Amino acid sequence: MSETNPAAAEVAAPHRYTAAMAADIEARWQDFWDAEGTYAAPNPKGDLAGDAALVAKPKKFIMDMFPYPSGAGLHVGHPLGYIATDVFARFQRMTGHNVLHTLGFDAFGLPAEQYAVQTGTHPRVSTEANIRNMTAQLRRLGLGHDKRRSFATIDPDYYKWTQWIFVQIFNSWYDDEAKKARPISELVAQFESGDRAAVGPDGTTRAWNELTAAERADVLSEFRLAYASESPVNWCPGLGTVLANEEVTADGRSERGNFPVFKAKLRQWNMRITAYADRLLDDLEELDWPEAIKLQQRNWIGRSEGARVDFPIDGEHITIFTTRQDTLFGATYMVLAPEHPLVEKFTPEAWPEGTHEVWTGGHATPAEAVAAYRAQAASKSDVERQAEAKDKTGVFTGAFATNPVNGERIPVFIADYVLMGYGTGAIMAVPAHDARDFAFARAFELPIRCVVTPTDGRGTDPAAWDDAFVSYDAELVNSAGEEVSLDGLGVVEGKARMTEWLARRGIGEGTVNYRLRDWLFSRQRYWGEPFPIVYDEDGVAHSLPESMLPLELPEVEDYSPRTFDPDDADTQPETPLSRNEEWVDVTLDLGDGPKKYRRETNTMPNWAGSCWYELRYLDPHNDRELVDPEIEQYWMGPREGQPHGGVDLYVGGAEHAVLHLLYARFWSKVLFDLGHVSSAEPFHKLFNQGMIQAYVYRDSRGIAVPAAEVEERDDAYWFGGEKVSRLLGKMGKSLKNAVTPDEICAEYGADTLRLYEMAMGPLDVSRPWDTRAVVGQFRLLQRLWRNVVDEATGATTVVDTEPDEATLRALHKAIDGVRQDLEGLRFNTAIAKITELNNHLTKAGGSLSRSVAEPLVLLIAPLAPHIAEELWRRLGHGDTVVHQDLPVADPRYVVDESVTCVVQIKGKVKARLEVPPAISEAELEKVALADEKVVAALDGAAVRKVIVRAPKLVNIVTG
Repeated sequence: MSETNPAAAEVAAPHRYTAAMAADIEARWQDFWDAEGTYAAPNPKGDLAGDAALVAKPKKFIMDMFPYPSGAGLHVGHPLGYIATDVFARFQRMTGHNVLHTLGFDAFGLPAEQYAVQTGTHPRVSTEANIRNMTAQLRRLGLGHDKRRSFATIDPDYYKWTQWIFVQIFNSWYDDEAKKARPISELVAQFESGDRAAVGPDGTTRAWNELTAAERADVLSEFRLAYASESPVNWCPGLGTVLANEEVTADGRSERGNFPVFKAKLRQWNMRITAYADRLLDDLEELDWPEAIKLQQRNWIGRSEGARVDFPIDGEHITIFTTRQDTLFGATYMVLAPEHPLVEKFTPEAWPEGTHEVWTGGHATPAEAVAAYRAQAASKSDVERQAEAKDKTGVFTGAFATNPVNGERIPVFIADYVLMGYGTGAIMAVPAHDARDFAFARAFELPIRCVVTPTDGRGTDPAAWDDAFVSYDAELVNSAGEEVSLDGLGVVEGKARMTEWLARRGIGEGTVNYRLRDWLFSRQRYWGEPFPIVYDEDGVAHSLPESMLPLELPEVEDYSPRTFDPDDADTQPETPLSRNEEWVDVTLDLGDGPKKYRRETNTMPNWAGSCWYELRYLDPHNDRELVDPEIEQYWMGPREGQPHGGVDLYVGGAEHAVLHLLYARFWSKVLFDLGHVSSAEPFHKLFNQGMIQAYVYRDSRGIAVPAAEVEERDDAYWFGGEKVSRLLGKMGKSLKNAVTPDEICAEYGADTLRLYEMAMGPLDVSRPWDTRAVVGQFRLLQRLWRNVVDEATGATTVVDTEPDEATLRALHKAIDGVRQDLEGLRFNTAIAKITELNNHLTKAGGSLSRSVAEPLVLLIAPLAPHIAEELWRRLGHGDTVVHQDLPVADPRYVVDESVTCVVQIKGKVKARLEVPPAISEAELEKVALADEKVVAALDGAAVRKVIVRAPKLVNIVTG
């Protein structure tokens, strides 16, 4: 058929598979699936209960990471994971599973709010319009979602339960002895009975009934899993909100908007995720996750074993955490984080006599020096502060502490390389054996004392060293005092002896520290979940009862938080909610009569809604409880191989390793502890898909030009007569290289797009998009269609005769390989095997046997469902292909009739034999030694040994 004259081809073959036919087929079957509820996954009970026989089958819960409904819509890179999970879900249905596969929208967050600020459009209006657009785009791809279960996090019926979970966390504490969360009421009972001592604001032990309501609230706040506190935060004046560490770039700017971020002390809500550090680490071992993601979570949690040590200072002490307590004798100064609360307390009015000029920073008093340095440090991000800079900065506080092991007075500095977010915010500096301390000591002319014998021949005089010596396998020296000596010990023995001595003296103890910090849970924005918290006249926080949920967002005239000069760190947030006084100031009856309260005016971060959405998919219309226990147990409960339960397959980007994934695990564990769910982990198996990339073309100014208008000629790229550069990168509207799925669907059809994205390469590897290559998968579908349908008449051409043996072998090898590939998410190789089978059938010519045509259609159904449905119906079937059984290979035809055996003599190939696959080692040896070529090659030489690896190798050793 002529490809150069499409009009003539269409007349000659009116039933040819074209883009127009694909569009008609796809629209009809999408309507059919919706009308028939083809993808409805029945629950064991409730309003979504259904086919009992399907519920009795093994279940599979397959999820994608929540999409955010962007106003720009989808480009072809976005659906990669959605198509992959759809293929896998279809495969699971066809192999006898009840499959739950659905999709919702993570719809709170800054983009919609920023748009509202700019245009005055309510965030809900723009967000819901974006959701409608994305829903239509995704539907066109033929994704088999159970649409009854879809929702958006902005739905009040959804965020009622987000607020309810917050209340559960707020009203819980972590019992270190039981290693689980318990209701706060049980802790109160311990205080009331005297079983647990209550410490009042003056630091003395008090009876519970002697404390005021505000004092009791302060005591409980030290235990609650959700609590408000004054703490150092990342304050972004340009956005008018605080940010989590993860939302700040390495150069100390906001991820969104690129505004400067400063350290400031503000009252914020926090989640005590640190209480779960050990469980979050330990339970990783039972999860089927990529090792790289597990490693990122381990590093983020940062568990380290060491000792707490108290350094006396002015009748009190500074507490440090160290993993090298064996080097205490080498500590020659201390460093506090600039934000450390003790800095001001121990800073004297004047410099001590003899203070080195380099220590003062050129300031007249310690107070001036400390204030100036604090301002300087506040302008840096944590990442910047920990970077290995050549020049170490800091300033002497004017105070001296005492090294507890030898009684030496050592100066106390502040420096930005020490963070409040790690350990205690204070360190003992052992410059001989820590690179950063070494550089600081050299810069500030501080003593450097060797206490670990170098093993590299440099000697024990640090004055001759270029850098610190760090070793965990060396002998300790210069470490003897009146009460304890470590000289001659190894590092491990030295750490143990020092820990025991510290504990005996009551000035320290062995302990475990974590890099993980409590989760900052407040945002000074409008478009987020309101906190279900009110404050009474004493400032005590109270959670709202379930009957008052959801607490919906009120209307406001101005969506903008108060923003400031981006470079002005000395500002305070003002939230949009705080300006709606009618909503903020309320009279409520919380069980003890009507009283006046003030609502919390911060909102929850955009991560809140995605911390538990897997549970809502299970029971989306339940307005009585978070999730029905029986339904949760059915879909997510523990089972063999999944001891913590969770979603069977969760697919999304690796960029969420220490944000969403860690937060969701924390919420899941709290809900598990409190008895609301049976699954202690949200996601059992995690798979990170790669990225679809695209070429970015830039002109001589570095400006991106439209990729679709670039011409390639003479091994160069041209736009408008100008030569442009080409670089592989992200796909996006701003880079002018975005291709929408709508464009590809219009030109080739959704099935072609699905096949192309799955055939581009392994799912977990990034790959470049090439629109010109899409046609290859379109031609595969055309050949498939032509093998079953007469292009001139539209009638099927299959016959009821039996295929020859060669075709049977090609078919069953394809069935066996495709099943294995789909199970292993190797969709590219599955498509290759289907292509190979289809090519075999095309070359064989003649009409296709029904016993081959039907399995072929079923094999491609998970990957290209629309054409499969159409061909299945044309083959005479009245039911959908979605729930048909995937073909099973006949083992007789999977095994080759013969395999090639290589015969080697002295490591060199001398013969190749065709032998039966099941040949025994003894028979293979006999056949090899009798082969003419082998006999000639041996030429009478004595055979000393024959090594047989049936059926593919015989190695003969002579001599």
